[in-house]
Amino acid sequence: MTPKKSKGIFTYIIILVIAFFCIYFVTSRMGSSAEKTEYTEVISHFDNYEVSYYELDLGSGELVYKLRDDNTLKKYNVPSVSVFYEDTKDYRKEYNEKYPDEPLTQDYIKVTDHTWLYSLIPVLLTIVLGIVILYFMMKQNGGGGKYTSFGKANLKAQASGRKATFDDVAGADEEKQELQEIVDYLKHPGKYTEIGAKVPKGVLLLGPPGTGKTLLARAVAGEAGCPFFPISGSDFVEMFVGVGASRVRDLFEQAKKHSPSIIFIDEIDAVGRHRGAGLGGGHDEREQTLNQLLVEMDGFTGNESVIVIAATNRRDILDPALLRPGRFDRQVVVGYPDVKGREEILKVHSKNKPLAPDVDLRVIAQTTQGFTGADLENLLNEAALLAARQDRMSITEHDIEEATMKVIAGPEKKSRIVTESDRRVTAYHEAGHAVAAYNLPTQDKVHQVTIIQRGMAAGLTVTRPDTDDMHVSRNQMRENIIMLLGGRVAEELILDDICTGASNDIERATSTARNMVTRYGFSKKLGTVVYGSSNDEVFLGKDYGHTRNYSEAVAAEIDEEVRGIIEKAYADCKDILRANIDKLHLLAKYLLKFEKIDGEDFEKMMRGEITEDILNQPVFEEKPDEE
Repeated sequence: MTPKKSKGIFTYIIILVIAFFCIYFVTSRMGSSAEKTEYTEVISHFDNYEVSYYELDLGSGELVYKLRDDNTLKKYNVPSVSVFYEDTKDYRKEYNEKYPDEPLTQDYIKVTDHTWLYSLIPVLLTIVLGIVILYFMMKQNGGGGKYTSFGKANLKAQASGRKATFDDVAGADEEKQELQEIVDYLKHPGKYTEIGAKVPKGVLLLGPPGTGKTLLARAVAGEAGCPFFPISGSDFVEMFVGVGASRVRDLFEQAKKHSPSIIFIDEIDAVGRHRGAGLGGGHDEREQTLNQLLVEMDGFTGNESVIVIAATNRRDILDPALLRPGRFDRQVVVGYPDVKGREEILKVHSKNKPLAPDVDLRVIAQTTQGFTGADLENLLNEAALLAARQDRMSITEHDIEEATMKVIAGPEKKSRIVTESDRRVTAYHEAGHAVAAYNLPTQDKVHQVTIIQRGMAAGLTVTRPDTDDMHVSRNQMRENIIMLLGGRVAEELILDDICTGASNDIERATSTARNMVTRYGFSKKLGTVVYGSSNDEVFLGKDYGHTRNYSEAVAAEIDEEVRGIIEKAYADCKDILRANIDKLHLLAKYLLKFEKIDGEDFEKMMRGEITEDILNQPVFEEKPDEE
């Protein structure tokens, strides 16, 4: 709860407490009654003709009286004015007859009637209290309450402090160069207008999650020093019709008032999906919001000096009208960083982290192919947590190595009790993967083999690429299938049985083989033809009802080709493991004793430099490095 909301609630509580005490005081005054014995005592004074003076307030029931032998005024609240009058109605006449020298005349009686006022006070207090509470609620919610703020853009609050700049963005040199023109235009618009150039109205940042699209947009605003209006695509759509379009109008109105400015729409695919793709028709709230966004970006009214930057990782489902020139003129692909980019990202995120002398960021960058900027930041953070857990003052290479494995597959589960039969199956399964990968020229080098459970995997064979290759050849894909089947083949050869542990390997191998046939044209029988959609993910509504673009006969041929690729790879894998059966047994025995082996020792074992003699050595517990 924010301090502002807490202060508002505290104010309401104080008002309610004060009102409660006021009402309680009035009602207690109105309904106060005396004890029965006290009232009897007061009436006895009247019965004995001792009261020489009294006055009664009909509203509050307060009785003020004075005794003949005592000039002190006494006060008492009668339980009922009508009952009191009934008990004392003949007292004046009888008193004057008994004491004619000291008559109790009408002049000595003061009767005030405030009954109507006291009955009106609770009603007035209730009305005033309601008005006060309503006033504070309206004031806190901007004059019209929450219901009138639905049409306002839900802009995210900007954090105070240093703004992001291009220096905070590493591994994206070309992307920063593309966006530098936007910054220069916002700083010096005259230079472009004089030569007749028009700056792009919109920039669409495309790329996988975690590659730094949001950071790039913030860096543009920080470099330009102009107002930055960030909003998420999902913030436009509400359950009320017309709210999304109203928020789009309000967003652009605010941006125009503070121009030059930047609007940043994160996850624009939430509102910019292809129109007419819904199962219930094309006229819905989301499409009305998209229509308003299209008009604001390039419609009847101009939005000069307002740059729209959007980010998404689903370009395929965006409406074509968003992507045409005049809307998002420029599309910047923010992809996975290369080895140089990863090293620069690691330098940025390790500025405030003490690294031990054995840590080489270049080596880490080489062994983290496929990591995004967010992954690398998380990697160094996990390494720092591991170092702190061991009470070390710096991050060592061992910490980073363990953090890398933790990010990839999860933490080690050493405490889990595993039966000897399961350990043996896992050892030969992972040994089959590793030996097959070593004997396949196109496959990446084995980095680590372990039979310690991590995440959902009973064991793990980790390979690391040496280069950032963008293309994959047919032979690489074929040998990758062989490596994936190495675990199942080893189980069949050594254990004379097979188990369920290879289910994920078979699934990946089948997917690779099907892509070779249907997407990449690697089948000689079916030719260089794409069968089916090139997009694996179905966009419900757009692809619903689409039929496949090939016949049942071709489908049968595809299944036959996929099965043939898998069977050929299975046979080749058997030949490789049979030819290296001694290495397979040695690696499995090593894993059963030491539980894991790193890439360097694995290479030595495959070259014959590590023999079975090492299995007779005692096992030592791994101890943390001491500073």
